[in-house]
Amino acid sequence: MTDSTTPNTAQPRALRVAVVGAGPAGVYAADLLTKSEAAVSGQLELSIDLFDRYPAPYGLIRYGVAPDHPRIKGIVTALHKVLDRGDIRFFGNVDYGTDLDLADLREHYDAVIFATGAIKDADLNIPGVELAGSFGAADFVSWYDGHPDVPREWPLEAKEIAVIGNGNVALDVARVLSKHADDLLTTEIPENVYRGLKNSPVTDVHVFGRRGPAQVKFTPLELRELSHSHDVDIVLYPEDFEFDEASDQAVRTNNQTKTMVGTLTNWLVEQEDREGKPGASRRLHLHFLHAPVEITAGSGGQDGQVAGIKFERQELDGTGQVRGTGEFVEYPVQAVYRAVGYFGSALPDVEYDGSRGVIPNDEGRVLDAAGRAVSGLYATGWIKRGPVGLIGHTKGDALETVNHLLSDREALPAAQRPEEESVVQLLEARGVEYTTWEGWLKLDEHEKELGAAYGPVETPRGPAERERVKVVAREHMVAVSRPAAAAALAADNVL
Repeated sequence: MTDSTTPNTAQPRALRVAVVGAGPAGVYAADLLTKSEAAVSGQLELSIDLFDRYPAPYGLIRYGVAPDHPRIKGIVTALHKVLDRGDIRFFGNVDYGTDLDLADLREHYDAVIFATGAIKDADLNIPGVELAGSFGAADFVSWYDGHPDVPREWPLEAKEIAVIGNGNVALDVARVLSKHADDLLTTEIPENVYRGLKNSPVTDVHVFGRRGPAQVKFTPLELRELSHSHDVDIVLYPEDFEFDEASDQAVRTNNQTKTMVGTLTNWLVEQEDREGKPGASRRLHLHFLHAPVEITAGSGGQDGQVAGIKFERQELDGTGQVRGTGEFVEYPVQAVYRAVGYFGSALPDVEYDGSRGVIPNDEGRVLDAAGRAVSGLYATGWIKRGPVGLIGHTKGDALETVNHLLSDREALPAAQRPEEESVVQLLEARGVEYTTWEGWLKLDEHEKELGAAYGPVETPRGPAERERVKVVAREHMVAVSRPAAAAALAADNVL
């Protein structure tokens, strides 16, 4: 037995953790680990590496949120502060499953947290989704956000467009489609995206939701953003403003619902006031109580191309849910964007629930095919719970996962090669052109310099500076982040 007065000279438990995914979910998980009581008190010696398949960090914030979104800067600033401390290493341009597999991570880390998010479009199972001009919203978001792995061009040829969905992504897509490109010049919009939007012939964008105004899934901030677009009228339809008992209850008891219904109702009144007056050159229509039935094709030479979309009118059933009325309406459109949700992708060597698009887990502990917890494997964010909730919900979700990891730490299988440099040696031996936090800082500064070099731009609200110009091509991102890669590209006349 040890004398109680004898100082405890035991070394703190060392823990090596790999986080796969450097978006908000992954960064929050890494940050919470460093701030845990065990780590702060010195009982736990932590070493955390953050991996991402893209050369830049921030995940959804860089590649999944509209460039004119007002909250981007605040979230990026918070994530930057975490990674800039220096106690969490960032390895970009490293693809899990290709550059590193699960066996590699098991060899070098005591625990692995998967935070890979959800980047695919959820399915919309109606006839006509395969037609030319029918697009998944996630693909379009990736394009306008300068995702390195999508084509540089987008077919913006439609004058009339339908957006299916009543969430924040639907509003982002509709706003970007309807907004004049010059209004986006003060954001980080890539050059190819600006040129594409500048040449768009769009006049009308229609947003369709299945339920009523009191049941929409977007938030007040995203709704109000619609009214900030220059030379774009918001068009509402009085017949869509139906409220049942559950709607009235939601308006009375939920401030967010009350705010959104109030905003929509005010817009309807303002619309009546401007009747007979000259309108804007573009219109953004908000429709409620419309359930999509079919995307229709043209005839003759337009076979195989979107020509319209058919809906069944809905009515509220008293509980806030809807039922079909048997009345069908069709709108002429030349493009349809399906913003009905995101869906997670399967990861190599990890169990996958294909019905929900998540890694099966018990409060963040990854489960095997038999439903048993897999020691040392964890999940957080949308790949854990599905693509629901706002970015702020991700922090609480990460806390649950991190708490389980910490409670399991004494039983975790020890890494065979826990030295921090061993994984660097592995990546270099395989020729992986990984990027680092220092490399991201170079790329960040480079994008800002591109914006400054552009000079003041004329916008409908007067001259303004470009915040930055986002670099799109993966090889160029790597080249700026890694001087050796830049020299190789320059030698080949790529830069």
